[in-house]
Amino acid sequence: MKALIATLALVMTTSAFSAVTVGKVDVQKVLITVNQGVAVRDQLKKSFDEKQAILKKEEDSIKKLQDDYSKKASVINDKEKAKKEREIQEKIIAIQQKTAGFQKEIQDMEQKLKTPILERVKSVVDEVSKASDVDLVYEAATAPILYAKSEKDLTDEVVKAYNKKFPK
Repeated sequence: MKALIATLALVMTTSAFSAVTVGKVDVQKVLITVNQGVAVRDQLKKSFDEKQAILKKEEDSIKKLQDDYSKKASVINDKEKAKKEREIQEKIIAIQQKTAGFQKEIQDMEQKLKTPILERVKSVVDEVSKASDVDLVYEAATAPILYAKSEKDLTDEVVKAYNKKFPK
């Protein structure tokens, strides 16, 4: 943030006698809109749905164990109750651990798939910014500028240029 403010101050002072055109790009919108971003989202959703199905089966299994335990709790001895409760608790802990593992797996996969796209987005932003003759470009979500006399939203142009340069 300090770097952004310093850059803005430098641009404003060195360009005091000329108009400064500020451009903005919503990188998150670019990521979910470009063709490769849509493919990544679809791939992540497919992986998530597969893992969700695995967890659903295990949750159903635990639910069945709990139902069986509830039905038999009044007729089984304390030793057997403790054994069943421990079994249910172990399965609950196991599914929690598996859920955490799946979440990390999905996050790692997302990072791995999005990183190359982000690198390409940077080069496309540079190209679009130069072609649009803007002096400064900021990322809309991370550095919200509340006011700029002359501001140009380059997001849609970046998406078009990206899809043209990197069709799939």
